[in-house]
Amino acid sequence: MSRFARAGFFALAWLFQMIGYASAQPAANAGCTSSPSAASTQVWRCDNGITIVAENGARFELKDANRDGHIDSVELSSRALLVEVPRKPGGNPFKVLTPQAIAAVRGTRWAVDVAEAKTSVFVADGRVGVSRRARGRGVVLGPGEGVDVEATGPLTVKTWGQPRVDGLMARLGQ
Repeated sequence: MSRFARAGFFALAWLFQMIGYASAQPAANAGCTSSPSAASTQVWRCDNGITIVAENGARFELKDANRDGHIDSVELSSRALLVEVPRKPGGNPFKVLTPQAIAAVRGTRWAVDVAEAKTSVFVADGRVGVSRRARGRGVVLGPGEGVDVEATGPLTVKTWGQPRVDGLMARLGQ
């Protein structure tokens, strides 16, 4: 690598470190557009009413499993997302899939955070069903409740303390 190319590489790496980024791989024709926000987050607005706020550095993929031109799930591999899904009667639930968990909903506002070998799910409004990715018995979260999903152990629903809620929401610019 030439000295000039190496300097360019390090300048680009420094820029990403300073301003951060959210890396999304959108499904083709998923009907979503992204824009940066003042809080260093990335906001995705989709034509089916779904809004996704991605934490700085989040890595995720928008999915259109039924190929109708609208996203119906997100595959999240690191960091956090805040998802808002409008209520809709019937139909398939919107899902966030992580290495450890599946969180599904028909209409609500919730956050999903992936770190190390754990996925944390918190519900701000509505209800969210959460289960392990490897299936098994799930739980249903209501407003103010969360669950930490690890490879083993029970899924225990807890009311999250305000400091934990505030910390997660601050990372999402809320």
